[in-house]
Amino acid sequence: MTFIDIVLRRPSYGWQDKSGKLVKPSHRQIFSEFFKRLNVVSDKRNWLPFMSWLKVLCMVPFLGLFIGKFFTIPLLCAAFIYSMFIMGTHGTIWHHRYCTHGAYKFRNHFWRFVTQNLTISMIPEEIYVISHHVHHAKSDKPGDPYNAEGGFLYCFLADVNHQPIATDLSESQYGRVKSLMAHTGIKANTYEQYLTWGSYQHPARATLSWILNWGFWYGTFFLLGGHALACAMFGAAGFWAVGVRTFNYEGHAKGKEKQRVGVDYNHKDKSINQLWPGIVAGEWHNNHHLYPKSARSGFKPYQLDSAWYYIKLLSMVGAVSSYHDSKELFYKRYEKPHRLANEKMS
Repeated sequence: MTFIDIVLRRPSYGWQDKSGKLVKPSHRQIFSEFFKRLNVVSDKRNWLPFMSWLKVLCMVPFLGLFIGKFFTIPLLCAAFIYSMFIMGTHGTIWHHRYCTHGAYKFRNHFWRFVTQNLTISMIPEEIYVISHHVHHAKSDKPGDPYNAEGGFLYCFLADVNHQPIATDLSESQYGRVKSLMAHTGIKANTYEQYLTWGSYQHPARATLSWILNWGFWYGTFFLLGGHALACAMFGAAGFWAVGVRTFNYEGHAKGKEKQRVGVDYNHKDKSINQLWPGIVAGEWHNNHHLYPKSARSGFKPYQLDSAWYYIKLLSMVGAVSSYHDSKELFYKRYEKPHRLANEKMS
């Protein structure tokens, strides 16, 4: 068993059957696993997925106040832009391209901290980063924590059922987890603390970070537009946090073969380039699977990449010291040969 095989907490229904095929649990099995892993009374090591969903639940009152008391068309437009474009782009910039793939490097800790807290905090870095490394290693295969072939719920509830790190890693294995997370700036638990809490991050530090981030952003939005704007933005953040859990199911074509010639060039998995995620968040997913360490995934002229624009801007002002850009390689290895082949055929 390799590190990738054991780093995530195995669900009770397993990843694969005896023949090596993906286990497709029933809805009942998925929900049973979900509520079991949210139970912090029976096992305090469930604290991180519990906190992740608690953040979502905390957004419900804000959303309710916005809809029931403060609703206006301008605020709705602001909430839409914040949820779709700002939260989406930040997820790509921070969680995806930096924390997971190290596609660029910050000049100093200040710019890393600013980028981390550009938006209302919703997703724990630890849950995203480690599981996403597994996703790329086992994409659309048994063990992929959000394998689209497992169905919508398999992906939607993956942050609880499939993405947390295992609670029984050896000290050396936990050391590898620490090496994958070190550049994020999130302070690591000692191995003894990890055994106690079952996580890379300590719950006290995670809670403090949550309070400070939400306090700063609620205060900022309140100063800009009172409780009305603050409730609209926090409700929008909660809406995004639910919606983003559907992405990998859609981004891997719901487990079906939907790749298009001349659009999707990576054929090692079922990832596809989708127009809407690309426009709002710079997430051209097939391109990303082709070059996961690239700070840019919008390679073609029509493929807008707001995350890349932010990274490039920080590079221009000296806040980002280096980055990987695979656009030229993409054109050389994939787009140009495909275009020349088509010209010969015509």
